[in-house]
Amino acid sequence: MILSCVLSAQCADNDRYSVRIMKTVATKQSDITRQWFVVDASDMVLGRLATEVATILKGKHKTAYSPYLDCGDHVIVVNASKVVLTSNKAERKYAYRHSGYPGSLRASLYKDLLEEKPEFVVEKAIKGMLPKGPLGRKMAKKLKVYGGSTHPHQAQNALPLEFSGARKSQDYVG
Repeated sequence: MILSCVLSAQCADNDRYSVRIMKTVATKQSDITRQWFVVDASDMVLGRLATEVATILKGKHKTAYSPYLDCGDHVIVVNASKVVLTSNKAERKYAYRHSGYPGSLRASLYKDLLEEKPEFVVEKAIKGMLPKGPLGRKMAKKLKVYGGSTHPHQAQNALPLEFSGARKSQDYVG
């Protein structure tokens, strides 16, 4: 079987069995450039928002993605108090926390959490979709969530980010 030789004008007889060498380049932490994005969460479905933001935090939208590196971008989520839960999850779903001491399990309805701490609800949903362990915690540090429409990161010149399909439709019943 004759393999194709390297495409060049100097292809001699002894080079007719040589093949083109492909190199795989591993991404290094120094090669990664980070951007800042801002997401308006008003009228967005919580789960759909969380999956899109987690993808940006992991860096899976980049061509230089590596699963063992933190190559994601910074994300600022504003208007977290206006996020929407589908169906009747706000009245039925609980968020649990436990201090580790016996009898210290606490449960809160998502409806109450959305009124008191909407930032916690959005952070919990997004962090649950990140990898567990040191790399996931490093990725989660690049997430900033605010209940209102203002944020203290104006100097970063964050680019607005819009997700198709994450907004609640006008004819939505629920």
